[in-house]
Amino acid sequence: METNLSKLNELFHLEKQDIRSYSPLTLAYIGDGVYELIIRTILVKKGNCPVNRLHKKASSLVKAAAQSGIMEIIEKELTPEELSVYRRGRNAHSPTMAKHATMADYRRATGFEALMGYLYLKEEYTRIITLIRMGIGEEIL
Repeated sequence: METNLSKLNELFHLEKQDIRSYSPLTLAYIGDGVYELIIRTILVKKGNCPVNRLHKKASSLVKAAAQSGIMEIIEKELTPEELSVYRRGRNAHSPTMAKHATMADYRRATGFEALMGYLYLKEEYTRIITLIRMGIGEEIL
């Protein structure tokens, strides 16, 4: 079965990589985009509304404190492999820090983003959605 990532790899001649060797900050880089796109998609699919309202709601869900809160909820549900990726991301030393987050929240959020990136590159989309839904609960509804 061909997946979207498989098609992307084919069209852009991307070689298969061992994603376990990726730095946790590289995984967080792509995971940040993956998570934000999922949140934006959910919000937009709920119906047309002013962009500033979409932005406010999305921002409240993608900020470091919110991602940290999600991790507190889903951490106990992670597989040993997922937990390892999360911890690598959490413990990575980033040269920057979020403007409006504690260091603890920022580090947990980086771990969450690394996990999202890892699962995305593994093409485990259902697992991504399951974890996000578990973490945000009814908040987005």
